Amino acid sequence: MGNRMRFFALLFVGLAAAVFSGCSGTGSVSDPAPDPAPNPTPSTGLGEWTWVGGANTVNQAGSYGTQDTAAPGDIPGARAGAVSWTDASGALWLFGGAGPTVGGGCNLYDPLCWAGTNAYFNDLWKYSGGEWTWVSGSNTTDQSGKYGTQGVAAAGNVPGARYGGTSWRDANGNFWFFGGAGYDSAGNDGYLNDLWKYSGGQWTWMGGSNVVNQMGLYGTQGTAAPNNIPGARSGAISVTDASGNLWLFGGIGCAGFCGAYLDDLWEYSGGQWRWVSGSNSGSQTGIYGTQGSAAPGNFRGGRVNASGWMDSSGNLWVFGGVGWGGWNGNVVELNDLWKFSGGEWTWVTGSNALTDEIGVVDVHGTYGVQGTAAPGNTPGLRDSAVSWTDVGGNLWLFGGEGFGASGAQGGDLNDLWKFNGSQWTWVSGSDAGGQAGTYGTLGTRGAGNVPGGRIDAVSWVGTDGNLWLFGGIGLGSTGTSGDLNDLWEYTP
Repeated sequence: MGNRMRFFALLFVGLAAAVFSGCSGTGSVSDPAPDPAPNPTPSTGLGEWTWVGGANTVNQAGSYGTQDTAAPGDIPGARAGAVSWTDASGALWLFGGAGPTVGGGCNLYDPLCWAGTNAYFNDLWKYSGGEWTWVSGSNTTDQSGKYGTQGVAAAGNVPGARYGGTSWRDANGNFWFFGGAGYDSAGNDGYLNDLWKYSGGQWTWMGGSNVVNQMGLYGTQGTAAPNNIPGARSGAISVTDASGNLWLFGGIGCAGFCGAYLDDLWEYSGGQWRWVSGSNSGSQTGIYGTQGSAAPGNFRGGRVNASGWMDSSGNLWVFGGVGWGGWNGNVVELNDLWKFSGGEWTWVTGSNALTDEIGVVDVHGTYGVQGTAAPGNTPGLRDSAVSWTDVGGNLWLFGGEGFGASGAQGGDLNDLWKFNGSQWTWVSGSDAGGQAGTYGTLGTRGAGNVPGGRIDAVSWVGTDGNLWLFGGIGLGSTGTSGDLNDLWEYTP
């Protein structure tokens, strides 16, 4: 298991409830120095990476320029845990995240805390025509939210600085996001459950609280109601179905206590929340049942920083993350794959192992032949990976913190996988962690190009089906670890 998660497994034994506090230590994540990849990464003919913009070194400050004016030199600073969406014209949008500046609050239950104190952003950026535009929010960090009147758009409204929120685009092309960890209306830092919409160049506070660390209002399971609202959380999964409804799963936040690992599944439709499945109390261990068989009693235990997507048939899929389990309540990284369909969960692939002698299991990936799908292939345990869903409903999964192949170094990963609904394919990158990025020539696609290992990056799918990746915490071209602001495009 990676150094960060071994730290968490021991830390959680003695901790009870999460509150925001200053975290000792400064600087960026300290990962092991990169080793040469046991297996090189030749071109598979499946696609190539292009380094599009940003720096190939870590911890770069942003260049904001003039608000609402695109310029070649403008770019967001290095950060992780931002939210994103793609608009109808194909422009990429980026909001918030956490960067490497000392000064923000730090939550002991979130991965970025272990990296040292971080500053939180509330800047909104647009990438179009090869240039970035700073659209709204502040060019300084750790800003309180300006909520205004709930349900009323206003030029002065802006969400507070945060990371780890969840975002989506509705059927009308409006951008929505929910929660995260950051600052409320009074400047207090903690977990958030505020719901925001960005439309017509203005922010609207649509629901939830303007104060941190709120418990959820679950109502009756299966029944939508105006007063229902998920509790404050960070690191949840959000996906949309064919009707544009949001599905929200898990994260770390407030249910019984703040710092709980959540397993609740919610739907947001028609302006109301519906608690669909899972518990209304946190830190529950999963019930796996029989692999491949759905059952009413199955449920995916509480977890944070998992990967999720909705397939073309409307099934919800969830992979990996950091989960709650073990003989003494430790947290562990996972590589289990689940499907939610017809109101029931099915454990599909991956391991259900939660413990060894210290409550941690190292489950390595089975990579097979690069570019070839096979029934036995599966990524190793990991959390904080980046994911995309292509037009065919396939999942693409990149990186995260965890384990590569058996015998290979763990840490921040840069492997790219594709899941077609039944089998995994290792597409590119290394089967070992701790790999530096190979950037090649800026703006030029190349078979040898590949981003370095990283966690908490940002993803978009372009209107042409290409996959986009920005930032995260990981390794630049020199193998030094920190926060990144490099922009990549993958052409399948």
